[in-house]
Amino acid sequence: MTASSENLFSSQSSAAPIGIIAMNSVTELGDKINRYLVDWSKKAGYETESFLIESECPRFSSGDGKGLIKSTVRGMDLFIIVDVGNYSIKYDYFGNQNCMSPDDHYQDLKRIIQAAGGKAHRINVIMPILYGGRQHRRNYRESLDCACALQELEAMGVSNIVAFDAHDPRVQNAVPLMGFDNVMPTYQVLKTMLREIKGVSYTKDKFMVVSPDEGALNRNMYYASVLGVEMGMFYKRRDYSTIVNGRNPIVAHEYIGNSVEGKDIFVADDIISSGESMLDLAYALKEKKAGRIFTYATYAIFTNGLEKFDKAFEEGVIDGVFGTNLTYRTPELLSRPWFHEVDVSKYIAYFIEAINHEVSISKIIDPHEKIEVLLKKYGMK
Repeated sequence: MTASSENLFSSQSSAAPIGIIAMNSVTELGDKINRYLVDWSKKAGYETESFLIESECPRFSSGDGKGLIKSTVRGMDLFIIVDVGNYSIKYDYFGNQNCMSPDDHYQDLKRIIQAAGGKAHRINVIMPILYGGRQHRRNYRESLDCACALQELEAMGVSNIVAFDAHDPRVQNAVPLMGFDNVMPTYQVLKTMLREIKGVSYTKDKFMVVSPDEGALNRNMYYASVLGVEMGMFYKRRDYSTIVNGRNPIVAHEYIGNSVEGKDIFVADDIISSGESMLDLAYALKEKKAGRIFTYATYAIFTNGLEKFDKAFEEGVIDGVFGTNLTYRTPELLSRPWFHEVDVSKYIAYFIEAINHEVSISKIIDPHEKIEVLLKKYGMK
């Protein structure tokens, strides 16, 4: 850290008073972020009990909804946090309990922006998993959901959007004049892995990073570079004549790179959806006589359940799965011995401070510097 957060509170002028609206999809994460900000403000001499602003999005019996902010936001630097992937939130609709979809969460976000009524000094949206982020480019006659959503938020007066590990960060080209930060929680992942996984030697001859596909090359290259180890990758051979669930099915995973025999492996991706691709890679690596296999996904959502991962863990195919608290995790997932949660709440609190005080994020937290310190702490530099 290059400057303490409490010093920033006291020495730098803020754009406006901070106000945080944590939508019902992120109440747990919002509480953690708020606690950090309150603690830092008190250390700087400000008696602030909470930065959270109560809000809700009730629905009429017909299913129509509305946004309601329960206290003033006039003149505030407003930060609205939303998890569009939280399917655990339900609402009544003609006697049925409906799970909220990403579309429902996105509509509620727009309702809260409308409820602010233009009274806030500035509106910032923290949307870790981008709405429509997996539909980021057009093939044939298809919609461009993410790009249109970003343009819509810009038209509604949003000044900044903060996302984490966007499926394709190039979607920000749709809004070139709006603030857009794509954050990679690399330091938090490494910190959790070094703290919780014992007996791993992070040396070239005993550890290796493997990219699950060409799209994840950059994030895996970064891990390999900071750890000083070699990297391999898999190429997904697809059947482009067929479409299953909106995608071309994978025919095979072809490995490219040096031998993984006897080495512990780390595989990083942005999302574990069904998890089938990650499991296929793990089994393929084991066939090549790899050692322990640790996987990471910023969004570990497991749409097809956990049973296959339970089996892979019991068979010794996968030794650990890391995932952040940036989206909803089921109680069943949190109870699994192979799952390791990466807490990113403090990082978001730093970002809120940086935006509010209109300083570069590198002045508050430099991930390169912190990673160097972290690796030295564990005797790796």
